[in-house]
Amino acid sequence: MSENNSSQSDKLSSFFFSSRVSLNLFEMVKNMPPSYFAIVMATGIVSIASLFLKFPVIPEFLFWLNIIFYVAGCVFVTLRILFYGRDFLNDLFDHATGPGFFTIVAATCVLGTQFILLDDDYIIAVILWIIGVILWLLITFTIFTTFTIKEKKPSLIDGINGGWLLAVVSTQSLAVLSSRLSMHFEEYRLVMNFFAFSMWLWGGMQYIWMISLIFYRYTFFKFSPGDLSPPYWINMGAMAISTLAGSLLIINTPHAPFLFSTLAFLKGFTIFYWATGTWWIPMLIILAVWRHIYKKFPLKYDPLYWGAVFPLGMYTACTYELGLAMQLEFLMPIPEYFIYLALLAWGAAFFGFMHNLFKNIFKTHL
Repeated sequence: MSENNSSQSDKLSSFFFSSRVSLNLFEMVKNMPPSYFAIVMATGIVSIASLFLKFPVIPEFLFWLNIIFYVAGCVFVTLRILFYGRDFLNDLFDHATGPGFFTIVAATCVLGTQFILLDDDYIIAVILWIIGVILWLLITFTIFTTFTIKEKKPSLIDGINGGWLLAVVSTQSLAVLSSRLSMHFEEYRLVMNFFAFSMWLWGGMQYIWMISLIFYRYTFFKFSPGDLSPPYWINMGAMAISTLAGSLLIINTPHAPFLFSTLAFLKGFTIFYWATGTWWIPMLIILAVWRHIYKKFPLKYDPLYWGAVFPLGMYTACTYELGLAMQLEFLMPIPEYFIYLALLAWGAAFFGFMHNLFKNIFKTHL
């Protein structure tokens, strides 16, 4: 009799435990930040940078981990659209959160690049490229059309932040993946390089528009520690991925004759992007010290911190590719040391992510 009671008690506790976990998971789905896929962007580029610098094990481990992150993100987004469609649309149409959806495009393209470099799988890379193009079109014209025609708009100080530059990152991520694919598909080499070149130019134009507003907001409005959110690191990351795309286009010039006529412009602007991204690094470090040390703003895990990890990995990768593309060997020590900063930042963000994940899954509802 006591054994039966014990068995029923175990089943009952197991049921309540599983119900509580399910409830917590659906709450996580409801509150899923639009910029979740920054974890895929950051993990992917740190994996690629580690591959460039010939680290053992790390590139492959992060590659397979990134597949899990991407699939989980896709499942969560699908569930959020199905069960919490209103919350999803509110985030999509909001000036502050809407640009976070561009992480889906960038993550898709970064993962596609990983499939090329780490698995030599061009079929999946093409599928991801097609998905990336479709998502880029849908998100770009949905968000910016809505921002234009909506009647109630926030002020500049409340409506814009560094996250807006994720639009640039998504555009340049398509340029990067297109350049990689063009190296394999000879029949479409010219078309893919032209598309990559066009996206590279458009991404540069976007950056000029947006950084002007962001810099104006920086310097002419009151700035509190809470305003300096991690996506401001995208100020540098957008230039880093633009440098990477430009470097790949320079490497591809023998396969796309039309690029020869623009080679001087291509090289000049690629260095321009790299120099601009490099300028942002000490500026952002100084502002981070001001935020957390001088102003004592608490340093705790936030999903937005993946938006700070990505630029560190991208700067490592883009400097390496720039050195190769333009035979600038004196630049090579930079990625050789910068990779450790990127890995350290990734490790810290991952630890915070796992701690936050388990806390949210197993928390008790009173």
